Amino acid sequence: MTYSLSQLAWFFLIYSILGWCISVAFCAIKKHSFVNPGFLNLPVSPIYGIGAVLSTVFLSELTHRPLFFILGSCVLSGILVITTGVALERMLHRRWWDFSDHKFHFHGYISLPLLLVLGVGAWLCVSFLNPLLALVLGDLPPLLSRILVLVGLGLVALDLALSLGITVQMGVRIRRLEQLSRDFQELTALFGHAITRRVQTRMLHAFPNLEQAAPSQKPKPTVFAQGCSPTKLIWIFFIAALLGDIIETLFCRATMGIWMSRSSLIYGPFSIVWGLGAVMFTALLYRYKDKSEGYLFLAGTIVGGVYEYVCSVFTELVFGTVFWDYSHIPFNLAGRINLLYCFFWGIAAAVWMKVLYPRLSRLIERIPMKAGKVLTWVIVVFMVFNMAISALALGRYQQRQSTPDAPTNGFTEFLDHYYPDERIHQVYPNMKQVTD
Repeated sequence: MTYSLSQLAWFFLIYSILGWCISVAFCAIKKHSFVNPGFLNLPVSPIYGIGAVLSTVFLSELTHRPLFFILGSCVLSGILVITTGVALERMLHRRWWDFSDHKFHFHGYISLPLLLVLGVGAWLCVSFLNPLLALVLGDLPPLLSRILVLVGLGLVALDLALSLGITVQMGVRIRRLEQLSRDFQELTALFGHAITRRVQTRMLHAFPNLEQAAPSQKPKPTVFAQGCSPTKLIWIFFIAALLGDIIETLFCRATMGIWMSRSSLIYGPFSIVWGLGAVMFTALLYRYKDKSEGYLFLAGTIVGGVYEYVCSVFTELVFGTVFWDYSHIPFNLAGRINLLYCFFWGIAAAVWMKVLYPRLSRLIERIPMKAGKVLTWVIVVFMVFNMAISALALGRYQQRQSTPDAPTNGFTEFLDHYYPDERIHQVYPNMKQVTD
């Protein structure tokens, strides 16, 4: 079932509140006291709302196949929780939650039992609760519904800005536990004594890990893009996107006997799916690079399959087109992924982490520091421009297919002149229109 943006906004608010209530109940049972477990002061936990919306948007068509839905939801939830945990830790230099005492945990950010709970909960919500909520919300007057949802989102945004402001100030100056009282006094002048004290006290109560000593300041790097840094990931994305397109092109030539464009972008042979996939594998599996090939293969099969499925849904929702269709291949799932290609993802993950990434990482780190910084910005600017112009050209192509009218302004005339249908078909030969 397809939901409108207004309904998705309602789902975000409702599931944020429900997630907060469940977290409060769990903390009350565990600690025998009331604790607001959320980052915000309002009774909402946006991470649950975002997770529910992601599952609704990307996995709704799998509700009749619970196993695949739960598996996909586990991967989405895991990435969301890990990303949020890392972002908060980088911001405040503190670990906000820690599941290290749980079995099968991922560096304390998430554990397998929690993932399964989130996956099953998402399936129940999308399968049964979403249709019920849609019926209830449909009875609200449209104007009242829009006003209420905008007020709710506004309050959440205001609370988020306040909490982030206080948190950033804490992260800038807190280095030792003994400095907390002094920092709180300084922040009082910025945010108000009552609000600041309440927010900070609640954060320390809800997240005991904030009281841990701050890590020592890292020394200034002497090697370009050392370790699994953001700069290294930018280079990995660029190189993997280039190599991925070349590999797919050669594969099509070997199996089909024709040269076919496999690029995701207008300019250059770059496959965004491969680039993002390499970044995803590197970021998620970097700490497990010393694990066995079988471990990396299994992780790559699952994560890669979910990743390709989400990419397929995303491109269909945004561009109204399907860039690949595996309906003719056995053991496919809605034509978006198939078991054979999922195994390819698993093999790619093992080969990438064991063979390709170590060598490529060493080559990147040999780039001179100054030249590397300049080249990194060149890559970022070029790829951002390339992705933006490609998205605009595809958007205009969709307009021409639905309403083949003359361009209405100078910009659409520019797109029609430089990116006509012939060029779009040449760059994206496998693109198919999605019809209702």
